[in-house]
Amino acid sequence: MPKMTEKTAKILIIRFSAFGDVVQSLSLPSALAQTFPGAEIHWITRQDMAPLLQNHPHISRIWQLDRKKGMKGLIALCKEMRQENFTHIYDAHNNTRSRVISLMLRPLGMFGMGPQFIRRSIRRWKRFLLFRLRVNTFEMPFSGQRDLLEPLQPWGVSKLPPPAPQIFLSPESVEKAREVLGSYEGAIALAPSAAYFLKRWPKEYWKELILIFPNEKFVLLGGPEDSFLEDIRSAAPDRVLNLAGKCSLAVSSGVVSLSRLLVVNDTGLLHVAEQLGKRTIALMGPAPFGFPCRPSTKVMEINLPCRPCSKHGQGPCVNKARFHQCLVDITPGQVAIQIKALQGKSL
Repeated sequence: MPKMTEKTAKILIIRFSAFGDVVQSLSLPSALAQTFPGAEIHWITRQDMAPLLQNHPHISRIWQLDRKKGMKGLIALCKEMRQENFTHIYDAHNNTRSRVISLMLRPLGMFGMGPQFIRRSIRRWKRFLLFRLRVNTFEMPFSGQRDLLEPLQPWGVSKLPPPAPQIFLSPESVEKAREVLGSYEGAIALAPSAAYFLKRWPKEYWKELILIFPNEKFVLLGGPEDSFLEDIRSAAPDRVLNLAGKCSLAVSSGVVSLSRLLVVNDTGLLHVAEQLGKRTIALMGPAPFGFPCRPSTKVMEINLPCRPCSKHGQGPCVNKARFHQCLVDITPGQVAIQIKALQGKSL
């Protein structure tokens, strides 16, 4: 498809959640803008994810879905969006809500009429082969951003992610992060949590890592449910700041931006760091689809025949030889070597 040179394209991206997926999807507007110069790009997302999209130079308008309003609210929002006369719609989510939006904005789509439309495939058959039969037909190495960009190739969009940064934090979020950090600005950030236990590097390993660096300050990032972070802080309470549950997603992203580097499990803050271009060590365990791809991120993983074992790392662990081996075999000493390397020092 030839590039458009006038403001004739009006594109809608549909991606509601989750945190990490929305952050990875932030490469989409820039990639689309490269193919459609001057395009007006809209995005519909969940209300709590909207702050992550703000300030993006290639997003013209953010439509916010209030889940409390249910299907009635969704339909009302669709009626309003229909007035925009979108020329292109990319369903990057592929769930019931996104299908309702697609149907209402292109009711004659089955007849080839209305906006050009692409829906990202969930690739159920490939996933079945991978997780049930241990046959991998996915392009390697895994890349979360490539999987989001690749469906847009029929529109001439490259599957290579645009350069960082692709998340643009508000000055208010960065300033709030600076306030909560205080003297810990420029410290090493650690994100020991993850949605599922099997994606978490062992708690005791985080404590050992902190003790390897007696002259460093550390910041712990997590949600209000991550009470175990206080135990990690106890390894060196005089130089570890626990921000679990004290920051919004936007402010946590600001903390990452003000940190020297990030050590993180396979979770949303990994993608924040990647989109910022922040130096990062990613501890990758059982799940395959959230892999980073930028050179600023050092991926640490153990190659095992049982990996990957599940879509999200929800388990159970299928390794009969050693439970949780994919992360247990990544030692604090090995991570410490990578921290030193990222800082240009020798251990």
